Amino acid sequence: MPNAKIRRAILGVSLSALALSALPAQAQEALDALKEQGFARIAIANEPPFTAVNPDGSVSGAAPDVARAVFKRLGVDDVVASISEYGAMIPGLQARRFDAVTAGLFMKPERCAAVAYSEPVLCDAEAFLLKAGNPHGLKSYKDIADNAELRIGAPGGGTEERLALEAGVPRDRVIVVPDAQSGLTMLQQGRIDVYSLPVLSINALVKQANDTSLEVVAPVEGAPVYCDGAAFRKDQTELRDAFDRELAAIKASGEFAQIIEPYGFSAEAAMSTTREKLCAQQ
Repeated sequence: MPNAKIRRAILGVSLSALALSALPAQAQEALDALKEQGFARIAIANEPPFTAVNPDGSVSGAAPDVARAVFKRLGVDDVVASISEYGAMIPGLQARRFDAVTAGLFMKPERCAAVAYSEPVLCDAEAFLLKAGNPHGLKSYKDIADNAELRIGAPGGGTEERLALEAGVPRDRVIVVPDAQSGLTMLQQGRIDVYSLPVLSINALVKQANDTSLEVVAPVEGAPVYCDGAAFRKDQTELRDAFDRELAAIKASGEFAQIIEPYGFSAEAAMSTTREKLCAQQ
């Protein structure tokens, strides 16, 4: 009897072969166009460990690495990334500037209504980065709302901005931050009092900064756990379904865990929930 790893690998190959032999015509046409192009255009946010642009211009991070592996199994050799603010990703996808969004764009009902998500890829919770000792005792977005002197930094159009506003933080105290390094600098300079990002992104930023005057508070109380998926246009559900079949294959084979777990993500978390559940989560 083959061991478990071999059985998973055989299952993954079998699923892949079956999926490719049974693609609907529309999905095959979309794939053929990507194959001819030689790459898939993906939108990312330069936010490690979800996504990252290396000094040589190459793209890495858990999200594009999974996308690259899945597209390769579909016969598309590579991915080419464009950096985008979260709020501009779905409009850019709908305008056909990207073929997919693979960027830690967490599923929520309004986004699920606008795009065709794959099954879950990366899951995370929210965190605060603030001065060491947490001088204001911040544990939740409501704590920030309740202190009229505090300003929070968050990515424009992202989950953290929405959670802060929904908790009652006034618009003029929610500062849109273009990228993680800018958020760190603004916090260090006292231009904001707390910077909010997903736990993994905050931890990566703190590790890089090596600044003992800062502290991480995680998870943020009252904030839900979110998962992303690859996002496709609503008129490309067949392509999304083909992506899903290959994603399921690498999850079954163990390749998925090998890709994302070195970045600190949990394969089990992504495999324990579904697109349907996440899209219904408020």
